[in-house]
Amino acid sequence: MTPTSVLRTLRTLAVGAAALLAATTVPAPAAADPEPKAPEEFVALRDVDPTILQEMRYTTPHNFLGEPVDGYKKPLCILTEPAAKALHKAQRKLLRKGYSLKVYDCYRPQRAVDHFVRWAKDLDDERMKKEFYPQVDKSRLFADGYIAEKSGHSRGSTVDLTVVKLPAAPTRPYVPGEPLVACYAPQSERFPDNSVDMGTGFDCFDTLSHTDDPRITGVQRKNRDLLRGVLAEQGFANLPEEWWHFTHKPELFPDTYFDFPVSRRSLTG
Repeated sequence: MTPTSVLRTLRTLAVGAAALLAATTVPAPAAADPEPKAPEEFVALRDVDPTILQEMRYTTPHNFLGEPVDGYKKPLCILTEPAAKALHKAQRKLLRKGYSLKVYDCYRPQRAVDHFVRWAKDLDDERMKKEFYPQVDKSRLFADGYIAEKSGHSRGSTVDLTVVKLPAAPTRPYVPGEPLVACYAPQSERFPDNSVDMGTGFDCFDTLSHTDDPRITGVQRKNRDLLRGVLAEQGFANLPEEWWHFTHKPELFPDTYFDFPVSRRSLTG
């Protein structure tokens, strides 16, 4: 073998060895951090009372953002156990009257609240304005209290809900891009919801959503009072600005804002 051939062979071996060394020293991809779990005091409402209807809006595009919200992996109502059991007692009373509760939102992860905040700061995204906040300038959502950095829902004892007359009528799915109607329009004109007439739809950013707004009279007033009354008997306090928003007292976690995702996997039981 000539000196030139020997040199060429040594170079080839060196290149191969370097490549082999590089391949063996490439760092392994970092393992994803496991999702946080719910404390054992949290339960799925369906396990406590399967008769309560569930229409979990934030897993769908039919909400004020117009898209599914971060953290809602499944259309599942999760609550602290005392809140869920209190809803069960309220449901038993309503069933005897020919009604059922229907929940729109229950525990809400902090990442979902963060999604709300990002959306509110994007003043160009007004795709759902005509339905959910037709009379509110989006730049006012923080100042007017419609959006906040924290939500009581993240503590696990707050629920958004309504009342449905039985037998429950079927509801059709929202079709993204379909014409929108103001949430405070007459019930016959609003997006179809099998709820009794509460005067506005759920998540309506308008003063007409205030539980005791004097413009709400007749059947609408009777329906709001029915919901508030049956829940108050079980320890739920209403948020005066939203007829659908109730918090069970005393809260198990009054100062903790959880961020585990909404899914069966989050529950430890």
